[in-house]
Amino acid sequence: MDRRKVLIAVAAVIAALGTLLVFLYVHGADQRANDRYRAVKVLVAVKQIDTGETVAAAQAAGKIGVSTITQGDELVGALSTLAPISSEIAQTTIYPGEQIIAGKFAATAATTSTLTIPKGRIAVSINLTDTARVAGFVNPGDSVAIFMNSGGIGGLGPFTKLLLPNVEVIAVGTTTVVSTTTTDKTGAQTTEQLPRTLFTLGVTQDEAQKIMFAASNGELAFGLLTPDSIVKPDAGASSATLFK
Repeated sequence: MDRRKVLIAVAAVIAALGTLLVFLYVHGADQRANDRYRAVKVLVAVKQIDTGETVAAAQAAGKIGVSTITQGDELVGALSTLAPISSEIAQTTIYPGEQIIAGKFAATAATTSTLTIPKGRIAVSINLTDTARVAGFVNPGDSVAIFMNSGGIGGLGPFTKLLLPNVEVIAVGTTTVVSTTTTDKTGAQTTEQLPRTLFTLGVTQDEAQKIMFAASNGELAFGLLTPDSIVKPDAGASSATLFK
């Protein structure tokens, strides 16, 4: 009988511990969800801030304001005060609605007068939209993978595929706004104002030819690489492989 009582007591303790662990997990999940959607204030561009423009000038022109967003939407390096960059200069164009990020400013203007081309390579330039250029995070010296989106060439259907796995960006040029008009199946036209940025790449002749051909027969997009990135050629994505 004593042994039975001991087993019952042990079972009761285990059940209590299990209940406590479930409670702690649920409480932690609720807390994590609350943190994810907690409101935070960040600085954003109200009007376009041009490359080379000082923070002081942008502030005086009313180009910087405060926005309330969820913590989960806050970008790394986003600022809530201008104090860390008050005397600095924009290194790239910052468009209305963008969060003000410390990494896009520096004490001196970006150097654009000298182009250093890697030994044995040539320089070629391409224009990319904000989405295709990783939302403005690609800078000179970065390595990128280049992907091609195509509606179909050479009898192939629409596809997206890795074009080049590792290319060095040697310069980032000016950003311009280009009007793009698309026509749907009903004949209705839609015009969008899309910012496009000029990127100069250091590549071999073979790579340059592939880039030029792909740009003429589809759209290119960058994937920003890190030392740990794993990128390798494969069959790509198409209607035949998308859900495999």
